[in-house]
Amino acid sequence: MSRFQAADRTQPLIEFRDIHKMFDRRQRAVAGLNLSIGEGEFLTLLGPSGSGKTTTLMMLAGFESPTSGDILHRGRSLLGVPAHRRNMGVVFQSYALFPHMTVAGNLAFPLTVRGVRGTAAQSKVAAALDLVNLSGLGARRPRELSGGQQQRVALARALIFEPDVVLMDEPLGALDKQLREYLQIEIKQIQRELGLTVIYVTHDQSEALAMSDRIAVFDHGALQQLGPPRELYENPRNAFVAGFIGENNLIDGRVISCDGARCAIRTAGGLVLRGRSAVPMSCGSVARATIRPDRVSLAPAIAGGANRFDSRILETVYLGDHVRVRVTLGNDADPTLHLCLQSWPPQAAPGSAVTVSWPSEQCLVFPLAA
Repeated sequence: MSRFQAADRTQPLIEFRDIHKMFDRRQRAVAGLNLSIGEGEFLTLLGPSGSGKTTTLMMLAGFESPTSGDILHRGRSLLGVPAHRRNMGVVFQSYALFPHMTVAGNLAFPLTVRGVRGTAAQSKVAAALDLVNLSGLGARRPRELSGGQQQRVALARALIFEPDVVLMDEPLGALDKQLREYLQIEIKQIQRELGLTVIYVTHDQSEALAMSDRIAVFDHGALQQLGPPRELYENPRNAFVAGFIGENNLIDGRVISCDGARCAIRTAGGLVLRGRSAVPMSCGSVARATIRPDRVSLAPAIAGGANRFDSRILETVYLGDHVRVRVTLGNDADPTLHLCLQSWPPQAAPGSAVTVSWPSEQCLVFPLAA
């Protein structure tokens, strides 16, 4: 299979301009989406079920039409362009292979539709099978393959005609954890090797963090934040992103002080937590403090005495590379703490009294609707 041309990042390959999508004039699927995707980029659309990510992908593929707005490909509108003329490969979770065809027949099908036959088609099929490590399996039927092999065939079929964009909708959702993680690496390697532009839909945040150049986080049809994985993990824009990307302890309360980026809230149980806020908040407003479990420790007081609480262990779970610890901080907050196994004190069992602490700069505070 020939390599794709080097990525041209001087202008967006795909643009969503003020896209709205309504179903039955009542159900809002996507609201006011503005998003640009560069050539050669691996962009993941991430969000819970019903957040609008798959609808966004289907509008780009041509299987759905926006209610308003425009979608551009290399500066040209895709509105009214049928799916088969958009030069986009699509990979679904269900594989969508033709059961009556061989693997080679499945791969040759999109070439036949485009008028490529004979030795030219055979050469492309052989190259595609080699690309996904399935050489020698062209004569088999899909039912004779494992789930991982079928997904490789689906990927090869999406790549064989050298599309401008590859769209993937939960392609690994039906596979077991170990195989899913292996194919994540394989897909990313192929994407980099060929310079592919990939738009990938998933609800699995770990998958998104592992594979993406950028992640677009969706909720209730709206784009909540767009950025590289590290940026979203370290600096979420709002409480939803903080709670959805990675694991977080979420502790609600009311603001009692806010001086620039420094903020303090008091919980319903009377605990005072100090952190940093990206936006100014007024005293008395409802807020949510977030702290990553791996930023919390069973430790003596931190310099300055911020966020140090007497606590009691409720539960411990051994997970191999770390121990998950659940502690209580009074009556209203039960954050989960992650500790490396090496630092786990053997005497700390459920019921034990401990001290938990974390730096105020690692505690992010976001406003919440009252």
